[in-house]
Amino acid sequence: MHPWTLYALEVARDREREANNRRLLTALQAADPSSRRWSLRRPAARVFATLSRTSAAVVRRLDGCVAEDLGRSLTATK
Repeated sequence: MHPWTLYALEVARDREREANNRRLLTALQAADPSSRRWSLRRPAARVFATLSRTSAAVVRRLDGCVAEDLGRSLTATK
């Protein structure tokens, strides 16, 4: 048998092995309930990030209002 024929057969076997491994990995991920957590993690992180940014903006606004009120009250006493 020619060496190139052996090489082509080995390459074909490698590709078939890789395809089977990918299929098995996909099947395992679909059957694994912990993989579903990952699909919820990103939206939950976005919700928490939005809440955090919103609360930080509210605190900054309140802090600015309190600082202005404090500044006005201190200038009135002078």
